[in-house]
Amino acid sequence: MKAHEFLGQKHLSADVVVDAKKNRIDRDEALKMAHKADEIYSMKGKKIVRLDLKNAKADDEEIASLMMGPTGNLRAPTWRSGKTIVVGFNEETYLQLLKK
Repeated sequence: MKAHEFLGQKHLSADVVVDAKKNRIDRDEALKMAHKADEIYSMKGKKIVRLDLKNAKADDEEIASLMMGPTGNLRAPTWRSGKTIVVGFNEETYLQLLKK
């Protein structure tokens, strides 16, 4: 909900919104999405991890650990902009990425 409120305050909206409670995205689907990306930002609390998929070799286990929640589904919120995937919410990181 924090991400939704943040985007609303910035007068931004998503082109496509998927309700994670109704449309579960499993590990295989999340990895398909990741394999089309150049980078992933994953945020859990204050911990922020950037994984450069274009220049570094990352295995599916490492990628899944950044994207998947304890239920085995893609963590929410997750958004994609171009070839960047952002998992989780951190206001500073959102601001930085939205300036790109």
